[in-house]
Amino acid sequence: MSYDSQNPWTAGRGGVATQAGYDLGLRQYMLRVYNYMAAGLAVTGVVAWLSYDSGLSLQIAQTPLRWVVMLAPLAIVFIFSAGIQRMSFGTAQLLFWLYAALMGLSLGFIFMIYTHGSIATTFFIAATMFLGMSLYGYTTKADLTRMGSFMMMGLIGIIIASLVNMFLASSAMYFAISVIGVVVFTGLTAWDTQRIAQQYYYPMAGSGDMVGKGALMGALQLYLDFLNLFLMLLRLFGNSRN
Repeated sequence: MSYDSQNPWTAGRGGVATQAGYDLGLRQYMLRVYNYMAAGLAVTGVVAWLSYDSGLSLQIAQTPLRWVVMLAPLAIVFIFSAGIQRMSFGTAQLLFWLYAALMGLSLGFIFMIYTHGSIATTFFIAATMFLGMSLYGYTTKADLTRMGSFMMMGLIGIIIASLVNMFLASSAMYFAISVIGVVVFTGLTAWDTQRIAQQYYYPMAGSGDMVGKGALMGALQLYLDFLNLFLMLLRLFGNSRN
């Protein structure tokens, strides 16, 4: 079945058939988004473990290369977000997997800092919270735009506070940033899920590549929500190995 056949304006002559076609297409689209996201997280997790287990993370941390590893994912996100409409679907996929791998390389350090048991427990907690809020964002009839705008303001505040705390090194501010971060990324999960579902109106009317790129963009947004939620929870509840 083509995506165009699932367009709510062309799927059927009657309202019921039209709505049924749209609902089916939306479920397939969201499943594609979640599959990309889950695969991206799997790549990140495998690369993070291998870089830690091989000692590569420790070697990188002791050289200026650590700045490249830290900043390269940010550059890819910028390129991906700004140029996805112009790039081919194959290029978009390549950037997505490259981003997931580089994030894994930069996250290998968590295995050096936290116990493996607390990492696993925190991941399970983050996954449960993410699934609950994403399901809420997908099913709710309420408009989450105002909440999303508020959460974006909170995100900007977190970024600024984190930069300031790089110089202050305040444990109290570190704790506050982590708590607020959990709230912000929990809220963003619901809002982003709703936005991705609503944006299905647009990619569904285009080519298969447009649909694929839309799914990749949505997967990246949810990937970032989950990963940041996990890291904020880990900062709060992770048990140090020292």
